[in-house]
Amino acid sequence: MAFWSSTSVFTSKVPRKILFMFTLSLSVTYLFYSLMSCYNSFQFQENYVYQGRLVTEETTFVTLREKLYSTSSQVYLDEEFVERTATEQTIAVSSDRNSLGIDERTAGWVRAQAATTRSSAAAAAGEPPDFSTTDSDLRRAVNCTSDYGVKKLPRAIIIGVKKGGTRALLEALRVHPDVRAVGNEPHFFDRNYEKGLDWYRELMPSTLEGQITMEKTPSYFVTNSAPKRIHSMARDIKLIIVVRNPVTRAISDYTQTLSKRPEIPTFEVLAFKNRTLGLIDASWSALRIGIYALHLESWMQYFPLSQMHFVSGEQLIVDPAGEMAKVQDFLGLKRIVTDKHFYFNKTKGFPCLKKPEDSSTPRCLGKSKGRTHPKIDPDVIRRLHKFYKPFNMMFYQMTGQNFQWELEEDGNSPGFRD
Repeated sequence: MAFWSSTSVFTSKVPRKILFMFTLSLSVTYLFYSLMSCYNSFQFQENYVYQGRLVTEETTFVTLREKLYSTSSQVYLDEEFVERTATEQTIAVSSDRNSLGIDERTAGWVRAQAATTRSSAAAAAGEPPDFSTTDSDLRRAVNCTSDYGVKKLPRAIIIGVKKGGTRALLEALRVHPDVRAVGNEPHFFDRNYEKGLDWYRELMPSTLEGQITMEKTPSYFVTNSAPKRIHSMARDIKLIIVVRNPVTRAISDYTQTLSKRPEIPTFEVLAFKNRTLGLIDASWSALRIGIYALHLESWMQYFPLSQMHFVSGEQLIVDPAGEMAKVQDFLGLKRIVTDKHFYFNKTKGFPCLKKPEDSSTPRCLGKSKGRTHPKIDPDVIRRLHKFYKPFNMMFYQMTGQNFQWELEEDGNSPGFRD
């Protein structure tokens, strides 16, 4: 009673206007501190959502790579899977937005997380995420055709041989998501070495962590200075050599030249210094390239055989999946490129890659591949086989592989097309 009595006396002496202003100021102060508390809470929730985004981004990338590895019959990512992934991301965004109250711009950012490769690369470079990523961008990134990443010097090179099947091997390797290879032949170690390693590196495609940078220039194998130059760049580099029966390889080489210069002499004329005496002209490049043992000696001065892998050009035609399995093992890659990726093209006479799911045409090598060889005098073919035989035996001994080219002396080997 005493308290209420004293309060009544106090309020009776204080004007009502001052009391109202005092009460109002207390209310405003309380409201201000309440709003600050809510803002801090919202900031904490938004940071939590951002952390969740990073986890989602990484998880999505792992999921997509597992999808690639587990689906050996498809070179390209299944569209249904991409759409489902995007839908699941959208559902997750809606759930987060309802529970945490994040704004529409943040929701859009999370929906774009299907483009995991682009986001990862942008984050690594300190750049903001791209909000305009589409499903086609995602498929392109997952199949390793994106330009995001870092340009690196090659970890593996297809060094030879010309007309052995190097282009077919390279195109099959480029199907693998962990291989990035430059399409054109750089000819750095034989023609452009003076331009320097920085110039060479700039020619390479960008790679992400875990991917292998590759190139192929078949003339390296017969270039005397190439082994030393490549060794000085990377002594642990892996070298791939595609070899083929030297007789059919020489005829294929001649066929290519003939298509560009129809006026050149016949194969028989170019192959001999004196046909009557049976003197082979080993200085003719088409024949000299096939003396594989001679060229291999130069490479073995700088690299052990453990860093070299020899691919049979004949088997690459007859059993492309089998040869690809060995190459993938040599490069330390998972066996993703299998027999399901190939079909035999009867017109061209060699295997082609099966068409992608989103393309209307198969992936076959160009018109310059698959030319029919001109008919060569059987006596010339017999003499050439006799000429190459001792060099072939030496090559078998050096590599520890028997390519059995002596069984093809009739000239009707699986590779009698260019």
